[in-house]
Amino acid sequence: MRESDIPLTAVSTPSGMLWEWLVMPQGLKNAPATFNRMVSHVLRPLRDFEPSYFDDIFVHSRAEGDLSAVEVHVRHLRQVFQVMRENKLYANLKKCIFCAPEIPVLGCYVSKDGVRADPEKISSICSWPAPTSPTELRQWLGLANYLHKYTKGYAGLVGNATSTGSRSPIPRLMAFCTRSNSRN
Repeated sequence: MRESDIPLTAVSTPSGMLWEWLVMPQGLKNAPATFNRMVSHVLRPLRDFEPSYFDDIFVHSRAEGDLSAVEVHVRHLRQVFQVMRENKLYANLKKCIFCAPEIPVLGCYVSKDGVRADPEKISSICSWPAPTSPTELRQWLGLANYLHKYTKGYAGLVGNATSTGSRSPIPRLMAFCTRSNSRN
């Protein structure tokens, strides 16, 4: 937080004390954007192998020259940790995943081979009871829409169910869901 902004965070307590934040607290309207901008700025020199999304840092590496992918990855991790240390950023070790071939990101799994759907999400969609009314169908379609990114021809499977409330696509969708679940 800038020195000039500290007085703007002042809070008066019932005892008459005046408290000011020295760092940006969570809950302020601009806190997420400010934090994201700071993380992006601090890690900018490492962006070739380290993209970030708010407070998530993803380090990806591949073999270079006579170094293995693991050796390069360890070197990249050291660089990230050095930048974090210099800028007083801390990682929650309980949330860290190191040297993994695949990581969960925003409801899917990312690896060197690409992006795939989370099998648990597919399973929960498939185990959902079959809709019996137009309202239940719309609710289920909202949930099943997660699959549209991973399914060729998803729009054809859904048909015009969203506009008409028709129950006709239910058997096709449930059959597709079962097939998708068995593949993952």
